[in-house]
Amino acid sequence: MTAILPVLSYALLALAQQRPAIDLERAALVFGEAEEAALADDGELWGVSLVGPILFADPRTRGVAANQPDAEGRLREEQGVFVGVLPEEVSIANTGLDWAGVRWTMVMWPPPEERVARTLLVLHESFHRIQPRLAHGLGGPLALHLDSEAGRTWLRLELRALAEALTGPEERRRSALEDALVFRARRRALFHDALAAESGLERNEGLAEYTGLVLCGLDERGRAARAAQRLRGEDSATSFVRSFAYVTGPAYGLLLDAHGGEWRKGIDARTDLSELLASALAWRAPEELIAAAAERATLHGSAEVREDERRRAVERARMESANRARFVEGPVLTLPFGANMTYSFDPNDVTPLAGAGSLYGNARVVDEWGVLDASEDRALFVLAQDGALLAAQVPAPREPGTRPLTGEGWSLSLAEGWTLAPGARAGDWKVVRAP
Repeated sequence: MTAILPVLSYALLALAQQRPAIDLERAALVFGEAEEAALADDGELWGVSLVGPILFADPRTRGVAANQPDAEGRLREEQGVFVGVLPEEVSIANTGLDWAGVRWTMVMWPPPEERVARTLLVLHESFHRIQPRLAHGLGGPLALHLDSEAGRTWLRLELRALAEALTGPEERRRSALEDALVFRARRRALFHDALAAESGLERNEGLAEYTGLVLCGLDERGRAARAAQRLRGEDSATSFVRSFAYVTGPAYGLLLDAHGGEWRKGIDARTDLSELLASALAWRAPEELIAAAAERATLHGSAEVREDERRRAVERARMESANRARFVEGPVLTLPFGANMTYSFDPNDVTPLAGAGSLYGNARVVDEWGVLDASEDRALFVLAQDGALLAAQVPAPREPGTRPLTGEGWSLSLAEGWTLAPGARAGDWKVVRAP
């Protein structure tokens, strides 16, 4: 009987793959909700319809459910939707995805329980599906300055001012809006690369989140309240280097809706949302910017924010030393990136390491050398230079001769034709093509 168990296990696995762990009735419901919202927009927001292919993907089983067939016959119809299994080389994330001959809106299963939240999410990702057809550009580098004490301080003050500009007392809203612009101007005066990084992420993730918010079914007051709630919630975030745009983008979008006329029609790959708003308001930064920012900051709890960030800076220095020892100075495995590398990660869990790159949480990388899974720990370090991603780096493997390879917080399934070779330092390894 024991000799038959592996066969039964493989049969059960095959059955599980044939029937993904996705509630197909619920999937059909969410497909319908998203289509209803997109049809109501009818392409008005961006000049392109958001109605289109949607793919729900379960990270546990890799099972998928779609609202239409693919172009290669990989999906089969069941209960009015189309189901199948994603291959290992496709990373599962909330994003736009080209797969099986179709450009999909991919959303991780399960979606949020609240209808507004799940419609917002699907339409956010639908924006990413149509994004290549727009002239907005496709994002930019991480806003690494937002991990510094000064960068975080001025951003948090900006978030507080934006929340008040959206939902505060009517008589305070214009003043709070100008406070937000002052705090942003002060931050950008300190960091020469802030404009490019911040504006790129806001055009990418910020406008995607704005799209979902505007079309999710809330009225004008409800949209402002939800945006303000997100701004206040982000105030205590552990990392801002990418996640900030998910809250500032919608806020500036709503404020532009109120003050900026047909602002969406003029967006290109150089647009900065806050500059658009400043132009619409005929606002200019104060000549005495440093003094003005310090004075206005007191209205938004600057003493509390500065104390928080001083404490965080001490802890950050300690953690940076530990991370540098683990991912740079200690024995590591290096995996260089090829031209077709794809990766997924948690945008709320990105930690820069000065002068070297960034640490990513809940990450997965697919490249010609195989699949690297670092989803169980903050175990993936990405080497970068001038905004370009060069290689993944993880703590050295426990047993370099075993397969699959594993290490502290990660596992690697090497593709056929690839192996390990000693690295430049004793104890280091690198992936190379097998001789």
